[in-house]
Amino acid sequence: MEISKVPFGTYKGEPVTKYILTNDNGVQVGILDFAGLLQSFKVPTKDCGKADMILTSENLDEFTNNGFCTNRLIGRVAGRIADGKFSINGKDYQIEQNEGKNALHGGTNGFYSHIWHVDETKATDDSVSITLSLTLSPEVDTYPGKMHVTATYTLTNDDFLSLKMAATTDADTLFNPTNHTYWNMAAANVPTVDQLKLYVNSENHLAVNDGKIPTGEKIANEGTPFDFSSPTKMGDALEKMSSTKENGFDDIWEVTPSLTKPVATLEDPESGRKMSLYSDRNGLVMYTMNSDDAAVYNHGQVHPHLGLAMEAQTLSDAPHHPEFGDIALHPGEEKSYTIKWHVEY
Repeated sequence: MEISKVPFGTYKGEPVTKYILTNDNGVQVGILDFAGLLQSFKVPTKDCGKADMILTSENLDEFTNNGFCTNRLIGRVAGRIADGKFSINGKDYQIEQNEGKNALHGGTNGFYSHIWHVDETKATDDSVSITLSLTLSPEVDTYPGKMHVTATYTLTNDDFLSLKMAATTDADTLFNPTNHTYWNMAAANVPTVDQLKLYVNSENHLAVNDGKIPTGEKIANEGTPFDFSSPTKMGDALEKMSSTKENGFDDIWEVTPSLTKPVATLEDPESGRKMSLYSDRNGLVMYTMNSDDAAVYNHGQVHPHLGLAMEAQTLSDAPHHPEFGDIALHPGEEKSYTIKWHVEY
């Protein structure tokens, strides 16, 4: 088990560092202190090389100069909050509306826009980890309460990468973070996720309005393009979405939380590379990168369906739908959530 670090450019004049975690099997992940960003997730190949499981670049600008939140930590709240409004204990709050009239992904000064402090790096016989932390106040991100959050990435010798995020606050607030990594484990010359096969342990997805805000209705997946109850070729599913406004997926699946049984799997049949995702929360947002951009990653310049973001979280807009789950965080308590990824190669 090894951990090392190298410079990785600058963000707003401040130096950014990449921490490289490597297990005894040669699986290697790169974590940036900027945004807690998962910069790379390399696995050995059959010809003794390495292949990345995710969209990646060695240029920090490719991660920062676009609106895709590529591979960053998201919070305080992932997803959308209708009208940027919510109530806790009878008190109403208004936060930044950074996507039309709605709040998205914690606002323009959320988790993804800061350089985090590295609290600790640690190596044991069978794991290597890094813990980062960030403190946000209402003056910074408009959410109530001064929040202290930690994010610990741990890579183990059984080829699991886990992310535990924990937070405390000095006033009532919300906490529903995620990781916004885009996956594509096909060969780097494959320009879309079309050949990948996706499985999701889900029976329903959420109905949404034109602003992608949940209406509260749950729609059965069976018989729709949202049905991934058996491994399904992404190209086939995306073809069925070609007539939609998005020309792809930007949607919310209700899943069965589990840290022992995969919530979802994504596999490249050609290479045999596979990722299994585990989460202790009931929602999975999937976004197929449905537009063009100047950013360039290992699979090419950004265009529709270059990668698949799989964002584990509590079902979106939970403050307006109590049945979705409680994402409130109160003084005197700590809440933590875990996402795990297992890779096969």
